[in-house]
Amino acid sequence: MGMGVELRNRIARRASEEIQNGMVVNLGIGIPSLVPDFLEKNMTVMFHAENGILGMGSSPAVGEEDENLCNAGGFPVTLISGGSYCDSSIAFGMIRSGRVDLTILGSLQVSSKGDLANWIVPGKKVPGMGGAMELAQKAKKVIVVMNHCDKNGDSKIVTSCTLPLTSANCVDIIITELAVFEVKDQQLWIKELFAPYDLQAVKAKTGCDFSLNETIRYIDY
Repeated sequence: MGMGVELRNRIARRASEEIQNGMVVNLGIGIPSLVPDFLEKNMTVMFHAENGILGMGSSPAVGEEDENLCNAGGFPVTLISGGSYCDSSIAFGMIRSGRVDLTILGSLQVSSKGDLANWIVPGKKVPGMGGAMELAQKAKKVIVVMNHCDKNGDSKIVTSCTLPLTSANCVDIIITELAVFEVKDQQLWIKELFAPYDLQAVKAKTGCDFSLNETIRYIDY
């Protein structure tokens, strides 16, 4: 069973709180692509895509799509005032030189040390890891948004990843439909809970130990 629209939007809304005015932000496909819908209207954020866009806007209205203007996932987008196009090699150069302030990515597994495994599903043919390796290594902050468990009911937050790593020790924050975790000094801390879940429910579904922040925020939106 996939995650419902309401839960996906809830995760995206929480992830949007990490974005500050003036940031350069790169979004993965899936839940990350929903994040711009929840930004305050007066914020100026330059959304970056690996295929050569800096300053992506909202999705175009039906019938107004430009076949030459899409994001890295191939979906049509618009360009905000002040946005620009560039060669994909320049777009990757921006990432590798540390000019992306924040990236929000999906994942298949994250370890308690902040290791990221998000590019290969065993037995499935995939085109490759895209820009995730560079983003995970070079973005100033890495946020993972994902289901807490996989389709088999197994936790995607684990002591040690069993899938091939995209990058080691890179994840700063994990947001699932149950809770928000922070990785500090290669240790996992729970900092927020989504209503109606409690700590026992999260512990039961998490494949590793975690520590508790002094204060736990309860999110009820």
